[in-house]
Amino acid sequence: MLFHPNAKINLGLNVIARRPDGYHDIETVFVPVRELCDILEVNFSDSFGVKIYNADFEDTLCTKAWELMRKEYGIPPVGIGLYKNIPSGAGLGGGSSDAAFTLKALNLLFNLELSQEKLAALASEIGSDCPFFIYNQPMFARGRGEILTPHSLTEAALDGHRIMVAPQDVFVSTREAYAGVTPGRPSILLEDVLRRPISEWKDMLVNDFEESVFKKHPSLAAAKQRLYDQGAVYASMSGSGSALYAIF
Repeated sequence: MLFHPNAKINLGLNVIARRPDGYHDIETVFVPVRELCDILEVNFSDSFGVKIYNADFEDTLCTKAWELMRKEYGIPPVGIGLYKNIPSGAGLGGGSSDAAFTLKALNLLFNLELSQEKLAALASEIGSDCPFFIYNQPMFARGRGEILTPHSLTEAALDGHRIMVAPQDVFVSTREAYAGVTPGRPSILLEDVLRRPISEWKDMLVNDFEESVFKKHPSLAAAKQRLYDQGAVYASMSGSGSALYAIF
């Protein structure tokens, strides 16, 4: 079976509060970007193995997905081939997407007939944003990012626009990004901003990570300004960075 795990971007990202479990409560809207995707192949095999192409790291999340399905449903070994196009450490959710699509592939390959809700529950055991890629449609995300609600306003707002993802040659760790943020509710709620035309988002739709990440990596701030200079209606860092995106 052949799949194309796609990237995502965040429309706004507010870090609301630090949780007792060490994670943070956030509010954001996840939007799939299907034009940027990895290539995932899953085959029957006598022994389990993962081969990764176009990347210099060893897989963990696809393996976790298979191990979880083996534990829950007793599935046999598979061979997984993964060709990476989505950069790592970029805030685009590439690893989470690979894991979620592995769950979907195994569900089909072994005729498990699991619902999206069940797959999303399994995905949440792998990573906070993994459940989003099970549904793979614009979603308002709360909690750690795993509490998802379909967001039709986003689809309507983006109609007639195109999204360009601009990966940057900078690695920003999630831990580093959260360390620079002071949690708190924004003065204007994210949902209220997204009801406004995209032309008004520039000074209102905020990614809380940008302030501290841009201070440490000023090249990212300069790259964002270049996107506006090129005519973007809105530009932002995605997730905890370092990738930027622009809406035209």
